[in-house]
Amino acid sequence: MTAGVRAPAEPRIERDITLQFRADWGQANMTRICGWLAQEIGDRSGAGSRFATWAGRGGRDQTDALLTGEVDITVMTPAPAVRLVFDGSGPIGVVPQPKLRALGSITHRDRLIVAVDSSLAAQTVTDLAEVADRLIIATCPADGINTVGLAAHHGLRLAGADPESLLAKGARFAYWERPFPALHAFTTGAANVLINEAIMMPAWQHIADRRPVRYLDWGNTVFDGFAELGWGAATVPAGYLPGLETELRTLDFADLVVLCRDDLPDDIAYLTTWCMVQQRTALEAQYRHMDPDHTPVGYPLDPAAMATTPVPLHPAARRAYADLAGAEPALDGLIWS
Repeated sequence: MTAGVRAPAEPRIERDITLQFRADWGQANMTRICGWLAQEIGDRSGAGSRFATWAGRGGRDQTDALLTGEVDITVMTPAPAVRLVFDGSGPIGVVPQPKLRALGSITHRDRLIVAVDSSLAAQTVTDLAEVADRLIIATCPADGINTVGLAAHHGLRLAGADPESLLAKGARFAYWERPFPALHAFTTGAANVLINEAIMMPAWQHIADRRPVRYLDWGNTVFDGFAELGWGAATVPAGYLPGLETELRTLDFADLVVLCRDDLPDDIAYLTTWCMVQQRTALEAQYRHMDPDHTPVGYPLDPAAMATTPVPLHPAARRAYADLAGAEPALDGLIWS
């Protein structure tokens, strides 16, 4: 299809359907995504259709609920962790999950950052082992569910700063489910090491308000170890964070992946994907008040990037992307326009 041409007639499901979504804790991007999809699908399905969104944690709990049949569609981040669940490998894998399928990826440019109070004599993550008795590390729990906690603890082990050894030497870990309480603890001085994500959010712009901050490169051993899992490195440009004077190489923590099982009916998978592509401006509009470099959902969304997923696309989703290649999105009737 040539760029700029009209999309095919919108699909409809005439029967009543019931869809269960699983999102985040309630106030973040996955909840917005699930609400966006529920409304758009609802506009194009039977009048008696029902939609529910369950609160989740955004980690492996999402795919667990999906694969046990508790929900039909879920969202998980980051993309590399989704692949580990599919393969059953790495720090988040248990057993392979071959029934896992994707409907698309939503752009979420994020990184996993290690920040320390600059008074600490640590220039690398490995150096943290030498000052363990001074450390109060604010991060997320490594409980088999939270992907920040899993990646942070795995990275520390690869760097030679094994969390168990740090604890034995006097370090303390302060755990929160979400990044923002950890950011607050670091900003207010309750912690002197921060390992977390959501770097595009305003809270990160305040972490140097009370003391100088140093950002640590994870180191080649860590990058190589994650690369073996298919989990890549990424960079943060100089100036993106307070006190970041040079480009920082760190771990990628990007993208929100919309997932289903391989048995999701084709018409539902097709319609959901059609809505993601053709009604994408309805989601984008909710983030356009934010700078495009500091937004948790990137805009404009690119259907080619949406179709690039860490696990196989549902066949009906693949067909929808092909049918809509080059078509312009809908621009009218937006709540947030």
